[in-house]
Amino acid sequence: MENALLIIDAQFDFCNPKGTLFVPNAEKDMEKLKTLIINNVHKIDHICVTLDSHPVNDISHPNFWEDKNGNSPNPFTQITTVQVKNKEWNAKFFPESSLKYLEDLEKDGKFPHLIWPEHCLQGSRGAAIDDTLMDALKIWTKQGKQYQTAIKGTYALTEHFGIFMAQIPDKNHPETQLNQTLIDNLMQYNHIYLAGEAKSHCVATSLKQALDYAPKLAEKMIIIEDCMSDVPNMAHYGTPIYDEAKQKGLKFVNAKDIVM
Repeated sequence: MENALLIIDAQFDFCNPKGTLFVPNAEKDMEKLKTLIINNVHKIDHICVTLDSHPVNDISHPNFWEDKNGNSPNPFTQITTVQVKNKEWNAKFFPESSLKYLEDLEKDGKFPHLIWPEHCLQGSRGAAIDDTLMDALKIWTKQGKQYQTAIKGTYALTEHFGIFMAQIPDKNHPETQLNQTLIDNLMQYNHIYLAGEAKSHCVATSLKQALDYAPKLAEKMIIIEDCMSDVPNMAHYGTPIYDEAKQKGLKFVNAKDIVM
């Protein structure tokens, strides 16, 4: 089998201007992706759409934390282990596990612990596949095919940017560990076209996980550069990952130039 699309977190909250964590230009990314799918409807063999799916009381949501006055942090507040130990911020739920997570995350060194607006809440409108993309998926499925969904982020005590595993996997929670089943499924295809949101975080981390844990899969990846956008002022988190991918010979293309 030849061509698969791996579409990262193309969801209402990221792709719609009314979404709680809208990524600027994501709606344009989805229009390009829709055109790509429709133009290659008979040449795309498989589509996997990943879905961020969080509980309300997620460690990266405001309601999980409070200061000494009982106030929750504002979105985009950074919380550190030092602040927690100094009681500047307190976890309202699972305080010992939360502190351990922060310590492990800081040792990992890839991302600080940032508080996001509540987004992609389980079962909510914000967690739904973007309407523009859904239109294209329905057209594609008329061949008798079915798109796959891969859910991440359901465990409240770790961030889960990349689709293949959580930032800090928990041995007691399989959903946070390396998703070998998804890797094996994608390995059936010769070309894996990568797109989605956000370029700086979930797309970049998914790519990095493939490079680190499934290098044979990464070799098959083709990054569609103009079908992904950065969280504002955070492109620097993804840049080293894309540089590494280029150094390892992965292809980077624009949607209009793709010939399947």
